[in-house]
Amino acid sequence: MMTRYLRLALVFALLAVMGFAACGEAEEAAEEPPPTLIFSDLNWDSAQLQNRIAQYIVEKGYGYPTDVVFGSTLPLFQGLRNGDSHITLEIWLPNQDEAWDEAIANGEVVSVGKSLGNDWQSGFVIPAYLQEQYPELDNVEDLKDEQFKQIFATAASGGRARLVSCVIGWACEENVAAQIEAYGLSEHVEVINPGDGAALNADLYGAYERGEPWLGYQWGTNEPALVLDVVRLEEPPYSNECWATTKACGFEDATILIAVHPDLLTSAPDVVQMLRAWDLNIEVYKPIAQWLLDNPDASTNDAAIWWLKSNPDIWEGWVTPEAAEAIHAALDADEIPDGWPTAS
Repeated sequence: MMTRYLRLALVFALLAVMGFAACGEAEEAAEEPPPTLIFSDLNWDSAQLQNRIAQYIVEKGYGYPTDVVFGSTLPLFQGLRNGDSHITLEIWLPNQDEAWDEAIANGEVVSVGKSLGNDWQSGFVIPAYLQEQYPELDNVEDLKDEQFKQIFATAASGGRARLVSCVIGWACEENVAAQIEAYGLSEHVEVINPGDGAALNADLYGAYERGEPWLGYQWGTNEPALVLDVVRLEEPPYSNECWATTKACGFEDATILIAVHPDLLTSAPDVVQMLRAWDLNIEVYKPIAQWLLDNPDASTNDAAIWWLKSNPDIWEGWVTPEAAEAIHAALDADEIPDGWPTAS
C-alpha cells in the first residue's frame, strides 16, 4: 500500500514539475521581444517620407522597433533579398525588372501592393519657360542642333549640352546612359550624375529660380516635378522590343511596388496586413511635397508628423482600431519613433 502511495506521489510531483516548466516556457515565450523591422531608406524624398510615416505606424501602432539602412536602389534591393532589411516601400519597375524578376523567381521577396502607384520618368526634362522661349525645342533630336545645344552648354561642358542625369547607384543611371547612346547624343551632351536626390533637385531649383536653361532627369512624384512647371522632350514611344534591345525610346511608365522579405509574413503578419492596405498614392503625396516647399526648414520627420496629424481619415483605413488609438495617443503626446534617423 505504501509503495502504491509513493508511486502516486512521485507521479504528481513529476506532473507538477512539468507544469511549472511549461509555465516557465510560456512566460519566456510571452516575454520574447518583437523583432526590429528594418526599412530600406532609399536616397530620395518620397521613399524616405513614406518610411517615416510607416515607421511611426509600426512603432506606435503595432509595437515593433524599427530601424533603417540608407543607400541607393541596387544595393538596398540586394539587402532586401538577403534579409538585411525587411521592407522597401518603393520598388520601381521596369527600372529594376531584371533583378526583381530573379528575386521573385527565387522566392527572395514578396510584393504586397503598390505605394505611389504609376508614374512617369524621363532623362530629358526642361523647364516650361524654356520651351515657351524656344517652342521648336520639343524633341530629343533637337539636342543635336547646334543652336539648341548651346542653350545648355556651360564653361565646363566643352561645347556640349549639360544634362543632369540619374543619381549614381540608381537603376535609371544605366538606362539613361543607354538612351543617350541609342539616340546618337553621346557627342552632343555632357552627362552629370549627382551624388544624391537632394543634389539633383537643388540643381533644378537653382536654375528655375534664376530662370536659366536646365536639362535632365526627373520623375512625376519627385518634389520639383510636382511643384514646378516642367515638360518632357518628345521621345519615340516605349515598346518592349525597344527597351529589351537598344533603348532608343522613352521610359515605360513606372509601377511602384511595396516589397517585403518573406520572413516578415510570419514574424510580423499584422504589419504585412497594414502594408497591403497602404495607399499613399501620388494625389496623397502632392500636398506633402507642397508643404515641404512652403516650410524649407522642416525635415522629412516634421513632414511625417504633419501628415499623420492632418490626415487620420486616410491612414486609419490602413490600420486596426487598436493601432489607430495607440497612434493618436502617441501623436497627442508628441512622441517620436526610436528608429527615425535624427538628421532626416
